[in-house]
Amino acid sequence: MAYAPALEMQRERLAEVQGAADERAYLLLAEHDPPVITLGRRGKAEHVLASRELLAARGIELHESQRGGDVTYHGPGQLVAYPIIRLDPRRRSVHGYVWSLEESVIRLLDKYGLRGERRRGYTGVWVGREKIAAVGVAIQKWVAWHGLALNVGADLSGFDLIVPCGIRGYGVTSLSRLVGKEVEMGDVKDRMAKALGEALGFGRIQYPMSNTEQGMTK
Repeated sequence: MAYAPALEMQRERLAEVQGAADERAYLLLAEHDPPVITLGRRGKAEHVLASRELLAARGIELHESQRGGDVTYHGPGQLVAYPIIRLDPRRRSVHGYVWSLEESVIRLLDKYGLRGERRRGYTGVWVGREKIAAVGVAIQKWVAWHGLALNVGADLSGFDLIVPCGIRGYGVTSLSRLVGKEVEMGDVKDRMAKALGEALGFGRIQYPMSNTEQGMTK
């Protein structure tokens, strides 16, 4: 799915959760195609290393985003997870929510025999000195949207066009590179939905609509 339609789908679900009296939440899962570079609220233009002309020639979109963080890349072979969920300073704080997003990736990586870690001073999940998942969220009226991006496929050439997350001196990696073979995206989607459901405290997960939209309910 292209970035703009996915963003509009998020906004629709965001408004629904904000106006709901119950504890409904949604999880949207997507691979973005055409590829896109997004600049978060702290994004710096100099962290996009390619010109707009070069990006256009390669069919890569460029969008500003309301999420936190700096610059990142989304494209085929990367699973982007957009949970839309109500926060609560007493039981699901912003800090705790970000921790839960990272925890879901760490649990997923464990299923593949990999050890994911947090790195002090940075958001996201790392394997050694390489980042495998980025986290960037936005909060409106105590409802969170945007989310995380997990690199699955072996092709990471899109990251050559940016300074990933504005962090120099570290690399990026992917699930397929770490396990030494191409990992099936369908399996990762199922495991990501379950890992997020567990980390965010949902006991039962429903799978309605389509393979790009999955709702989580208690």
